[in-house]
Amino acid sequence: MSITFDHFTFRYGSQNEPTLKDIHLTLEKGQKVLILGQSGSGKSTLVHCINGLIPHSIKGDIQGKCWVNEQDTAHTSIFHLSLTVGTVLQDSDAQFVALTVEDDVAFALENQAQPRLEMIPKVLAATQKVGMQDFLTQVPYQLSGGQKQKVALAGVLNEDASILLFDEPLASLDPKSGEHTIELMDSLAHDHTILIVEHRLEEVLHRPIDRVLVMAEGSVIYDGAVEPLLKSDLLFSHGLREPLYITALKQAGVDIQSIPHIEVLNPAVFKAFAPKLKQYILKNPQEKLIPQEVILKVEHVNFSYEVKPVLKDISFEIRSGERIAFVGQNGAGKSTLAKLLCGVIRPDSGKITLNDLNIQTLSISEIAQKIGYVMQNPNHMLVKHMIRDEVALALQLRGFSEDRIDQEVNDALKICGLYTMRNWPTSALSYGQRKRVTVAIVLALKPEILILDEPTAGQDFAHYSEIMDFLDELNLKQRITFIFITHDLHLALEYTDRALVFSEGLLLADQDTAQVLSNPSLLEQASLKQTSLYTLAQVCEVSSEDLIHAFIAHRRSA
Repeated sequence: MSITFDHFTFRYGSQNEPTLKDIHLTLEKGQKVLILGQSGSGKSTLVHCINGLIPHSIKGDIQGKCWVNEQDTAHTSIFHLSLTVGTVLQDSDAQFVALTVEDDVAFALENQAQPRLEMIPKVLAATQKVGMQDFLTQVPYQLSGGQKQKVALAGVLNEDASILLFDEPLASLDPKSGEHTIELMDSLAHDHTILIVEHRLEEVLHRPIDRVLVMAEGSVIYDGAVEPLLKSDLLFSHGLREPLYITALKQAGVDIQSIPHIEVLNPAVFKAFAPKLKQYILKNPQEKLIPQEVILKVEHVNFSYEVKPVLKDISFEIRSGERIAFVGQNGAGKSTLAKLLCGVIRPDSGKITLNDLNIQTLSISEIAQKIGYVMQNPNHMLVKHMIRDEVALALQLRGFSEDRIDQEVNDALKICGLYTMRNWPTSALSYGQRKRVTVAIVLALKPEILILDEPTAGQDFAHYSEIMDFLDELNLKQRITFIFITHDLHLALEYTDRALVFSEGLLLADQDTAQVLSNPSLLEQASLKQTSLYTLAQVCEVSSEDLIHAFIAHRRSA
């Protein structure tokens, strides 16, 4: 056996109640296990017990035992546990130890005192596996979020660990890279025990999973195969997202309990549901949008970092009240474009017009009064010690009254699920919780245009839905314009009207979101992938565009 928890309870030193409660669990050698649960359910705490961060770096009270390959983790150093357990953290910045990609990937080999001539081919092989062989001399901290995660994974591949832990591995990856990561994990499962902590169930099921653990309030409430879980109400009742095709089938009136091996979209089985899907499409026609005035215009914009072109001849318009998705592979230029729109950087050529004013004539502060920006990495936005002070800071700098500050801060924290933690230090938060703080910071300012860079990365479905439904309500009632820079095609599908597709600095398409998600060649070109709604439509021989529109219309009318 690989991992055993024997009536294990853990309480952080700063908390009154335990985070893990009487865990009794055995994970067998060679299994591929998915760990699901809302933020705060204890998932990350569980894996920190396995890799030794608890109790050696993170202190607290322990009852019971945790064994890893017959080693008691409480009495085995992190170094010795690292020889058995390799970890890819959700926050890649916290994992880097060197100033170049090649040195970081070589770190584990250097600790093993391997000769340089042996290390070089191993570093190259590891980086080639994750597609980062062309970035060997770059500084890890200057890479995009997805690129950072690939470097961290390459470093773990150079360890001889028999157990590999992946904490939110898909959070910062474009869909195609995420698919490749799942395939890589599947290939590693032949020689390793694989533990995956992830919210994105549908993406993880791209390859078979041996076992699923669902955690809630520090306990394991489900431990079993995928199929019974998909047919139960556990996902919904515990704020977790089921695969989109299952949601669509339920909405169309299909009895999912009767479907054998529901985790696989088998044409021989699912084609029988075509009549119900056609009725579903007829009952949920596409919504017609009323054009509004143009408030943001980008004309023939080019931008380069030093001599490297990042954006090439980009032109598009955004109208008041629109919900726009910027989608594409890691490094396509999406985040750079957002910085241009906010005035943080300026174009090499071309023009950006905001409410008929060339933003070249405006200061960053003036642009910020109209356009709010939530960064991809929350660590880049946090400067205060306490959560409430963090959200209040921008309001204080603008001279708002204390009463108004209290009201706006409390409203934003409640929406983001952070009100009960308002007096917590930001250092005590998980990566996903810090992400929610940054969303609250900008929401409190109520901008006219809000740009969110990967707003749902690391969020469980319950908090994802709470934030996105609130933003959707703001869009409907106050006509705030939203731009979502996202790899989450579910977000694009459910919450945006148009998708701008980028690849290698070019704007490939500017279309209705359903059109984009129904275009396999375009998705392939941009390193995106079809959702399971597209696959369901193909299997049942109905229009994928019509099915996606019906799904969106049903959600908005619910």
